[in-house]
Amino acid sequence: MQRVNVVGTSSTGKTTLALALAERLGIPYIELDALHWEPNWTEAPNEVMRERVRSAISGKAWVVDGNYSAVRDLVWARADTVVWLDLPLPTILARYATRTVRRVRARQELWSGNRERLGHLLGRDSLLWWILTTYRRRRRDYPVLLAAHPQITAIRLRSPREATAWLASVAQR
Repeated sequence: MQRVNVVGTSSTGKTTLALALAERLGIPYIELDALHWEPNWTEAPNEVMRERVRSAISGKAWVVDGNYSAVRDLVWARADTVVWLDLPLPTILARYATRTVRRVRARQELWSGNRERLGHLLGRDSLLWWILTTYRRRRRDYPVLLAAHPQITAIRLRSPREATAWLASVAQR
């Protein structure tokens, strides 16, 4: 594993796993959200995002955290491994609630000075709405997408316990 993409629905633990994997392998960690979000929750234009990703993945080894379809072709063209966190929806929703409450209470800065606010919790622009509308689609689409890239080693982790065990099995460098 030299170039790994950790994917999954929001709140599955992609960041936690990708950071731990990058540390274990001793290679750079790349967070797609940090390349995507600009101040005031403004999305970077696709070409800007694509150029940022091209530059970020130009090295010989990395762990990319995220699954933006606008840059999947770039990341997967270089990736040797995709780790798919395919956790049950109740687990994801519990993680979402815990993480969001923590971030709102702490006024945690995320990317480009952005912070989650109570107003972000509900509605069609909320992360909860995103989770609920993408969960089934990702479970339907990822097997097809991964099958279309036989050069990539696909690792599907279906529970937090399985993810922890898999990470422990990865040899440290």
